[in-house]
Amino acid sequence: MFIFIFIISCTPVNLSKQATKTTKENTNYEKPVITKNKEIENKENKKNTDDNSIKNVELNKTVIALFAKDDDTKITKQFLNTFSLAIYNLEAKDINLQIEFFETDKDLKNIVEANLSPGRVFLGPIQSKYTKILNNYCNYKVVFFSFSSQSSLAKDCIYLLNFFPKNELSQLLLYLSDGAKVALLYPENEYGYLINSFIDSLIFESPAILVNRSSYKDDLSNVRESIKELGKYELRKYELNRQKQILSSKKDEKSKKRLKKLEKFRTTSDYDFTHILIADYGLNLLQVAPLLPYYDIDPNIVQFMGTGVIDDKTFFYEPSLQGAIFPGIPEARRINLINDYIDIYEEEFLRISTLPYDLVGLINFIYTKEYKLGEVIKLLNNPNKRFYGVDGNFYFKNNVIERDLDILKINNGNSFLIN
Repeated sequence: MFIFIFIISCTPVNLSKQATKTTKENTNYEKPVITKNKEIENKENKKNTDDNSIKNVELNKTVIALFAKDDDTKITKQFLNTFSLAIYNLEAKDINLQIEFFETDKDLKNIVEANLSPGRVFLGPIQSKYTKILNNYCNYKVVFFSFSSQSSLAKDCIYLLNFFPKNELSQLLLYLSDGAKVALLYPENEYGYLINSFIDSLIFESPAILVNRSSYKDDLSNVRESIKELGKYELRKYELNRQKQILSSKKDEKSKKRLKKLEKFRTTSDYDFTHILIADYGLNLLQVAPLLPYYDIDPNIVQFMGTGVIDDKTFFYEPSLQGAIFPGIPEARRINLINDYIDIYEEEFLRISTLPYDLVGLINFIYTKEYKLGEVIKLLNNPNKRFYGVDGNFYFKNNVIERDLDILKINNGNSFLIN
């Protein structure tokens, strides 16, 4: 059974260019001064496991959005704009968005504790260090939708929305066919280690097999050696030279033609792998990718692959990444949102700003259906339910968002659906 949440576009908070419609919104930009409630101070911190206690709890129509003063200012601004934009386009009349800013852990606790009415929905925080605090409040019949990227923080009443590489990697490996042999090249940093830790278990669910892996330092100081080792560059170079020596001693025309052909190559092309996963991102990826063909790992023979971080036009023009594949959703799915945002706010739309947009769609669906808190929890905990989002149909598994992703291929400055 599919539940579709249709999300369009929205109007802004603090914009120079305002849309014609407005939505009721409470904003609080002042640092809160709150006296701690004795009931909260003394209440035992444990998960509320009694379904009957939340079954008939009405959702509070005032949604609290939590932002830290030390969040990235550009991201904060875009999230606020996107919240407002989604509320406007959805005509989400039941959502009263209350914006709260905090500076410290204590400020965050004060804000949460001042709004702990049963059925309350909180959006945020963005950072993991603040999300860690929220689990203390899961026995108060509330729900948190955080943007933290630390999946271990998803539990009890805390649901996470971000782009999680495990979901992306799983979809990519499942796409591969029988006979596919994968090599992994990854940086020795948090992201690289994360991909390396996931691939062992995920590859067993895939028709493909993992045949080799190699890592390099985050500063790229040994990346050339790592690529050589992965592609057995020296061994293939030695084998090519050996074949040349044999052919050079022969005088027949066939051997001469063969030798002339081999003179064009630096190594043989008998790779141990059919696919190579480059688990890097940003400027490092733009430096690492060209080194692969330089050391004779030919993208015309070996299929280059990346995770969802490669879904950025910055990488679509890199010659060595032409033909590379990655998991994602075609830009056409979100192009209306991108154009609306640019038209209204006159600034670049950040890739991650689809997160608050899809979240407002989910909240609006829940409020429109007039679900009780118990029904909401049941819905969110059912991975067979799909919600429509601009970044793909999504659901929650163990309180972490997962998406049904396509496989896209890079070609001449764009990406195209191939499955």
